[in-house]
Amino acid sequence: MKKQNFNYSLAAFVSLLTFLLYFPSLHYYFIDWDDRAYVFENPYIRSLNITFFRWAFLDFYAANWYPLTWISHALDYAMWGLNPLGHHLTNILLHSLTSCLVVLLVVNLINIWRQRTQEHGATVFRTDQMAGITAGVTGLLFGLHPLHVESVAWIAERKDILCALFYLLSIMMYLRHVAREVYKSLQENARSLFVKWRYLLSLLFFSLALLSKPMAVTLPVVLLILDWYPLGKIRTIKTARTALLEKTPFIVFSLASSVVTIFAQKAGGAIRSADLASLGMRLLIAAQSLFTYLWKMLVPVNLLPFYPYPKNISPLSPEYLLPVLFVIAASAVCVAIAKRKPIWLAAWGYYVLTLLPVLGIVQVGSQSMADRYTYLPSLGPFLIMGLGVAWSWSKVNALGRMRAIVKLFSISAFMLLSTAMVYLAFEQIGIWKDSITLWSYVIEKEPESVPHAYYNRALAFDKLGHYDGALQDFGKAIVLNPGDVESFVNRGLLYLKTGQPELALSDLKRACELGDAFACGAPRYFLKDRP
Repeated sequence: MKKQNFNYSLAAFVSLLTFLLYFPSLHYYFIDWDDRAYVFENPYIRSLNITFFRWAFLDFYAANWYPLTWISHALDYAMWGLNPLGHHLTNILLHSLTSCLVVLLVVNLINIWRQRTQEHGATVFRTDQMAGITAGVTGLLFGLHPLHVESVAWIAERKDILCALFYLLSIMMYLRHVAREVYKSLQENARSLFVKWRYLLSLLFFSLALLSKPMAVTLPVVLLILDWYPLGKIRTIKTARTALLEKTPFIVFSLASSVVTIFAQKAGGAIRSADLASLGMRLLIAAQSLFTYLWKMLVPVNLLPFYPYPKNISPLSPEYLLPVLFVIAASAVCVAIAKRKPIWLAAWGYYVLTLLPVLGIVQVGSQSMADRYTYLPSLGPFLIMGLGVAWSWSKVNALGRMRAIVKLFSISAFMLLSTAMVYLAFEQIGIWKDSITLWSYVIEKEPESVPHAYYNRALAFDKLGHYDGALQDFGKAIVLNPGDVESFVNRGLLYLKTGQPELALSDLKRACELGDAFACGAPRYFLKDRP
């Protein structure tokens, strides 16, 4: 009981630190990006009635299908209206709870590993202290890492946290299901699935994860990875078939969600055509993303809310060749040592698999990568880091006379690195204070590559009445993207607002030439008394 209380206390401590880190964002505003479509200009979330639920489940709004996410935003609106404090509070609480679950999940996985390996003389993680260090470090990395700021400080990314919360709950309930069946044969287990309430709860949580964000489609294969290691359920082809049969309902749910998501993305025009980026180019970018995300987990600097899609890609350039070689080498090494050190292949497989839906092989949107995509996949590398810290501490404990000095140095180094990570996360959170702060940061880092950063900042300037700044940013957006219809339309309307009808007419005519129906009618409506 004392051990269990310690685990819960550790999880609560990690959750509290996570909440305190993000506390300043309670005073932040909505971001004039997806927050506009998802929350403050979304008319559907303003009433919880039959019409709303029909829309949430049957409509492909904003090129996506997130029924549970829409329900969460509607509940926030019912409680807080358009006060961003309440919407931020929900994100912070959900992230803190998810960080708590990470600690408990890691403890559970380590306990399973210890039970399976104790008869083989494994010693490093036999003690509760080593398990606690691993779980605590993994939970702290998950809760406090700067890469996760985007998913928490941006209200529209509620879907990331909701999805991860139910994803982890599904895994935890599956582990409990397996623990109850440990003395039964796999064949018997597979035949009696539908009377196993823990299994059914796992399936329920999985469905809730899919209803929050379709990135959860990877869970069935993740469960198979866990069946192989550390659960040890998959040892032969026969047991693999039985484990696969057990996952049939999960696989069916994943396939259904994938089909719905593809229809939603196509309906919203979010999927880029192959002529914009060939399959070879997308594979190179995918390999680069796998490498870059890992690097940013180790060195979380130069994080951007928007990473522009590269225009010139050469497979022989070091920028793309080295990541490809890294991915191939890492995969080969993990497979080669899988028999002796299966944790590496399990963690690498989890990392690659959970990132697969957002690596851009099927390109969605105009970004090449995004920090928010690492929210769930980062758990694999963070667990390896936690194991590394615990292993290092065990080696320090085994030292002789120098142990005290090395311990002091190790604790100091850990505190220094932790402080640096928290500082970087705090600075990253500040970027999401408001639209102007966010887009000014993007423009500072990528002044010539992200035209819609200028467009979005122009909209924010316009709302604040800073018309000169808005006109300048609309102009820069047009220079970077001469086919940007929305910039022409909005600059034209702003010219009208500031008493410059000739310039307004020129912009609206250009927007009409680019195919905007509103712009074609606007000159006649707004300038009907002029020739």
